[in-house]
Amino acid sequence: MNKVDIAAVGGGLTGMSLAAALGSTGVRVALVEAQPSATLTESGYDGRVTAIARGSMQFLRAIGVWEYLAEMASPILAIAVGETGSPVRVHYDANAVDDQPLGYIVENHVIRRALERRIGELGTVRVLSPARLEAVEPLSSGIRLAGTGMDGMEAALLAVCEGRQSPTRDLLGISARRWSYGQTAFVATFAHELPHHGCAVERFFPDGPFAMLPMAGQHSSMVWALDDKLAATIAKLDDDDFGAEVQSRFGGELGGLTLASRRWHYPLSLVWAHNYVSKRAVLVGDAAKGIHPIAGQGWNLAIRDVAAVTEIVVDRLRLGLDPGAVDALERYAAWRRFDGLALVAVTDGINRLFANDVLPVKALRNLGLGLVEHLPPAKQFFMRHAMGLVGDLPRTMRGEAL
Repeated sequence: MNKVDIAAVGGGLTGMSLAAALGSTGVRVALVEAQPSATLTESGYDGRVTAIARGSMQFLRAIGVWEYLAEMASPILAIAVGETGSPVRVHYDANAVDDQPLGYIVENHVIRRALERRIGELGTVRVLSPARLEAVEPLSSGIRLAGTGMDGMEAALLAVCEGRQSPTRDLLGISARRWSYGQTAFVATFAHELPHHGCAVERFFPDGPFAMLPMAGQHSSMVWALDDKLAATIAKLDDDDFGAEVQSRFGGELGGLTLASRRWHYPLSLVWAHNYVSKRAVLVGDAAKGIHPIAGQGWNLAIRDVAAVTEIVVDRLRLGLDPGAVDALERYAAWRRFDGLALVAVTDGINRLFANDVLPVKALRNLGLGLVEHLPPAKQFFMRHAMGLVGDLPRTMRGEAL
């Protein structure tokens, strides 16, 4: 397989999803990952979970992955959004849409193992690991890849799935705008005395957003973004004092909270690539745009990229067309740029809006939340958007087969 249809660089959740999606249709794929496979496979829970929206679940089901993680997915049956110190809340209920969950919370390592299992079933996917891409040479009929463990490989199209700090994006000469939010995200699992009833809670504080996401049993995943200076102080607390701070922030809605895992923390930043495509190459997921986790939409945005690439490639190959031709690249860029820009703007805007504690701004925020809560059409729209069911979606995200 020195010549493949698609080479996907980056063996994280996004790259693996693309390999599984394309491989499921018989497309020849090389998945290139710099780390040894065993290192990634053996890594366990690191505090990170993913909110999988309804549309993303439909995509994972279409490519044969969902069946391997469904039992470990915790349904989101409701979402409660509000601001600390304000009685105004927006409550989204799955029953207002249909009888299915709004989405699911799944631990990242569970998603990874489900993807590995699916890829292992596909004879057209070759995993190169460890392998490091060091040079690319666009050709008239493809792109030649050179580097450790992959010299001489050619593909019709290169998909860059490495994440925000992608070295391949730099190799392609695509610049990116980056800025730090000056925030650190703490993640951990908490046990609680009372059931969460499948409700995800997000609250906004002037120093950053705080979320509790429902997991199996009486457990929730906490995601707490804080100003870096305050985060440095919080990071030094022992587990008991850290748990007390979380309890103070969240309150007694779930009864007493008990830390049930290690604590992890990650810096938060935004990355926006100036172009989504280069000759014979596309940027997918965080390599194209990495957003704030405030709305839990990061990987869902990446999955829409994956689904779009998959649909374009599969449709063109079936027609005997070149999947890496200029018109294919232009279609991908046009299809995905607006969605990416919109979510960058929305997540960045929400974070900045709720970080402003000026009284008139706070009053306007509460007015806006109150209007959404009491306008059913607005609530329906926002719910469907959060579920990944709005916009020009690829077929697999609408529950259709390729």
